[in-house]
Amino acid sequence: MTDEIPHATGDSGPGLAAVVLGGTIDVSDFPKPGIVFKDLMPFFADGRAFRTAVDGIVAHHGPGSFDVVAGVEARGFVVAAAIAYAAGVGVVPVRKAGKLPRQALSASYELEYGEATLEVHEDAFIAGQRVLVVDDVLATGGTAAAALELVERAGGTVAGFTVLMELAFLKGRERLSPRTVHALLTV
Repeated sequence: MTDEIPHATGDSGPGLAAVVLGGTIDVSDFPKPGIVFKDLMPFFADGRAFRTAVDGIVAHHGPGSFDVVAGVEARGFVVAAAIAYAAGVGVVPVRKAGKLPRQALSASYELEYGEATLEVHEDAFIAGQRVLVVDDVLATGGTAAAALELVERAGGTVAGFTVLMELAFLKGRERLSPRTVHALLTV
C-alpha cells in the first residue's frame, strides 16, 4: 500500500497548481482565531516557481489580450507587476482606502473575517482599456467583486481575472458568476 500524494488542481492544469501548492504554507489562527492563512511568501521567494506561474498566466490569457494589469493590495501587487513586465504593459494598483493621493473611486465589501474598502484613481484607465485583474487568493469573492467593479467604474474593460489560489469552499467563484475566474490552484 502506498501513501497518496494530494493531487493539485487548477484551471491551468496540475503542473501549475503543484507549483503554487509547493510554495504555500498554512498558518493557523491568522489573522484571527479559526482562520487558516495561506502564506504564499515561500512561493514568491522561489524565482523558478514564480516565473513559471507568471508565464503560465500570460500564456493563459494570451499576449496582447490585455493592455494593463490591475493588482489588488497587497500581494496582488507582486503578481500584477511581474505579469505586466512579462507582457510589456503597465500596472495599476487597487489600494486599500486612504492610500491614493489623487481623486479615487471606492468600493466597500465584506471579507470572511471583517469589512474593507478598496480604491483606484478615477483616471487609472483609458476608456475601454482592457484590464487583466489579478490577486493572490480568491476567498469569498468580496475583494474581487469590489476590484472588478472599480476597474469598470474607472472606464476599464475587464479582460480577465486571475488568482494564484482559490479557496473553493468559500464559493467566491459563484459570487463572481457569470465572470470567468482563472485560478492556478484550487483548494
